[in-house]
Amino acid sequence: MPEGDTIASAAKRIRAAVIGKPIEAVETRHPRFAMDRWDQRLAGRDVRAVDTHGKNLFLRFEGGLTIYSHLRMGGWWGVFRHGERWRRSPRRAWLVLRTPEHEVVQFDGPILELMTDGRSRIDQRIAGLGPDVLAPGGFDEQTFLRRLREDDPTRYIGDALLDQRNVAGLGTIWRSEGCFLTGLDPWRRVRDVSDEEALAVIAAARPLMQMSVENNGRPVTWRPEVPARGNENRFWVFNREGRPCRRCGSIVRQRGQGDDNRRSFWCPQCQT
Repeated sequence: MPEGDTIASAAKRIRAAVIGKPIEAVETRHPRFAMDRWDQRLAGRDVRAVDTHGKNLFLRFEGGLTIYSHLRMGGWWGVFRHGERWRRSPRRAWLVLRTPEHEVVQFDGPILELMTDGRSRIDQRIAGLGPDVLAPGGFDEQTFLRRLREDDPTRYIGDALLDQRNVAGLGTIWRSEGCFLTGLDPWRRVRDVSDEEALAVIAAARPLMQMSVENNGRPVTWRPEVPARGNENRFWVFNREGRPCRRCGSIVRQRGQGDDNRRSFWCPQCQT
């Protein structure tokens, strides 16, 4: 599933393509939108903002309308110059926004809705989210800690960090890398993790996620000063199960956590 840095990177590309540019056409190609008349409802409206909260992206139009998107596992936002070949089949495009220079396309996005600005503030899928790990004004530590302490104290911390009601934007990659960099075992119970340890995970992940956004959504945590090439593994533990830990040489482990069985990667020697 795309994580917060991937969505923020997509928002940056979309913002450059649509802010201050007239929207010449709106196409909703998926059959589910056949009767929704998005092209008529958005006709003549410019995009005034493109913002994110965790894994959620919002295109905010003049006149108080917002397109809300969540990509789940397989969705993707693409930005192309006119005439440039799309990287996915046009049959997989759910939404196309055309400006004089670009085509902004959402592919395979299971959550794509047009709503009022007011609804975008009160919809519980959005209002119930925890603080955004990439919030421009800084991470809301107190709300994060309050949400975490209200959670099940017997829950594994690695699972709790993936709960978007606790913190929005973390996924398997950044939960695994953040826990490794702070030496926190993802299998410890929430009740056994101090506030300082929980905040340390966010403090480790946030700047790396910001770096990923600056790097157009290409994350690097291991030796981030050295650009990754090709398919070179760029992480300390993520996707490195069965291989030696880069720090201590112990074998990196991987196992599913929580009701959704989301994979966790960790070094049993470095993380306690």
